[in-house]
Amino acid sequence: MAGDPVAVIRHALSRALVFFYPLAGRIQEIAGRKLVVECTGEGVLFVEADADVRLDQIGDALHPPIPFFDEVFPESSGILHRPLIHIQVTRLRCGGFIFALRGNHTMADGAGLGQFLTAIGELARGASAPSTLPVWARELLEARTPPRITCLHPAFDHAAARPPNAGDGPPLDMEHRSFLFRRSDIAALRMLVPPHLRTCSTFEILTACLWRCRTVAIGYDDPDEEIRVIFTVGARGGRCAGLGLPRGYYGNAFAYAAAVTSAGELCSRPMSYPLELMRNAKASVTTEHMRSLADLMVLRGRPHYATEGVYLVSDATRTGMEEVDYGWGKAAYAGPAWGRVASFHILFRNSKGEEGILVPHYLPRSVMDKFAGEMASLIKKDPSLRSSL
Repeated sequence: MAGDPVAVIRHALSRALVFFYPLAGRIQEIAGRKLVVECTGEGVLFVEADADVRLDQIGDALHPPIPFFDEVFPESSGILHRPLIHIQVTRLRCGGFIFALRGNHTMADGAGLGQFLTAIGELARGASAPSTLPVWARELLEARTPPRITCLHPAFDHAAARPPNAGDGPPLDMEHRSFLFRRSDIAALRMLVPPHLRTCSTFEILTACLWRCRTVAIGYDDPDEEIRVIFTVGARGGRCAGLGLPRGYYGNAFAYAAAVTSAGELCSRPMSYPLELMRNAKASVTTEHMRSLADLMVLRGRPHYATEGVYLVSDATRTGMEEVDYGWGKAAYAGPAWGRVASFHILFRNSKGEEGILVPHYLPRSVMDKFAGEMASLIKKDPSLRSSL
């Protein structure tokens, strides 16, 4: 496609905001820490930039943590009274460009953000309207009157144990590293569980193994320390069909499910144990669970999920972002820029044509190599191969 990507995307973005007009507003906080969006029409932040860099100079480093992060991502601070979308388009010397976005997570989840970006791409390529029209309908997930917590929500249990070396003391020397799991690797992991569990999803088996290896690598002194994995479970259709979320709904439609156990149990029992814990936690996310969660947010003043003794992970393979096309074809990489707060499962293909699931981790440097070795031992490969792409 000929033309300047900055001009094309800026124009398409302005047209997309006509359909997604709440994203041009501002978040306010009212009584009870409830967040509301005022449709002020103030717009979003859009930055134009140029970089004296070619895409081939970045190569397979184009994954979390993204190189030149501070140069290609617009700055952001706070969620109140600020633009809800920050976009920077950076032209590269080779003719390519980087499209970087910071979004306010209170407005949309991964699927919703993917819908918004898809719409920009469609409009950039000449469509008169998005193929999927956005639906606000936030009232479908409002708390009941009166609110009542009817389900267990262990992701918001703040009694979780503190991980070793957390809190007081000197800051840890942290390392940010991504791992690529190919189809053969996933198949090897499935062989670690009984046949009746091998039909589990890729996300489930990979997360269960990562959780166990991470726990072994951290090395909890007390085997009775309580730990958990918290992961996102989508609420569009399926087991949550009772919510009635329509096609085009782009708000947050997921729950944080949590599997809870002790460090000793997780490290000593077979791999089927964490997998079954995860599957049971996922099965608990129903329409009633989502209603109860909305009520919990009101009754407890919008609490934060637990963070101590927690492995937080999210599946980013179903957002559709890798299919977005602004007129120059699909992106060389489409996904999160880093994985410090949470790990993400990301669809990835390197320059060698190898495809798989990329998972970034952020751990103390003293822990990272042991973690990589634990995962390699499960897959029966040289540990050095696990940290390379």
